[in-house]
Amino acid sequence: MGGSNLEFGMYIMFPIAVMYYFGTNLDNRFSVPGFWPNENQTHKIPHDRDEIMSELQRMQQRRLERRAARLERERDE
Repeated sequence: MGGSNLEFGMYIMFPIAVMYYFGTNLDNRFSVPGFWPNENQTHKIPHDRDEIMSELQRMQQRRLERRAARLERERDE
């Protein structure tokens, strides 16, 4: 009855081997270099009142520039 020992070994050792294979060295095996942006590439949220006001003015100026460019294109058409 050697088959029952082999079956028992497969039932016990296969999950352990799979967990060991996929559980070790995860950072190097499943990592994608450059996937997460570094701190220089992310948005910086303003916290001070002056920073918030300058950001609002920058956004308004950008919106007005885009509007002017859009109106210019529509006038040319």
